[in-house]
Amino acid sequence: MRLKGKITQWDDVKGFGFIQPMLNGDRVFLHIKTLQNRQRRPMIGDVVTYSVTQDKSGRSQADSVTFAGETLRVKAAKKGGFWPIALLLIFLAGLLMAVVTQRMPVFVLLAYLLLSVVTFVVYWFDKRKAQTGNWRTPESTLQFCSLIGGWPGALLAQHYLRHKSQKRSFLWQFWSTVLLNVALLLYFYSRDFISLS
Repeated sequence: MRLKGKITQWDDVKGFGFIQPMLNGDRVFLHIKTLQNRQRRPMIGDVVTYSVTQDKSGRSQADSVTFAGETLRVKAAKKGGFWPIALLLIFLAGLLMAVVTQRMPVFVLLAYLLLSVVTFVVYWFDKRKAQTGNWRTPESTLQFCSLIGGWPGALLAQHYLRHKSQKRSFLWQFWSTVLLNVALLLYFYSRDFISLS
């Protein structure tokens, strides 16, 4: 979502400043490298349009910044690798096969599907909050959703919403929750805590 704001602070030597949104919201960090028109130097009072992303520390910053009246040049979206989706499909196919062959009750598959939808929605809301500068969903909440079985939805959100797909520390924790969740599923299944009998 594109936002409109005014540059309220600018340090031309250091190449950064801040944008105050025209609507409600906190000011957003602006770096010179995010300007699409590098020929024009920003000045205090310039009206710009921009999208909001996050830096490695989770702070909001402006991206794809254009001066008022200029056209946004759309970049080709980075394609995520297919392997996370392939992994997800293999996992869900395995669960479905276990249900069809009556080795696992259907509620396990339904629980994963429901938790995945809930987790995807939580990611979607968090991305919207990031774009509008509102209070964010804690990363611990996102990781907990993955741990209890919503990781397929989180994986889809990272892939299709392009949210929480770059921050390495978050991704390490995310994949740890995936491994722990799958390990717990296999453990309970092997101990017959999850069975039809």
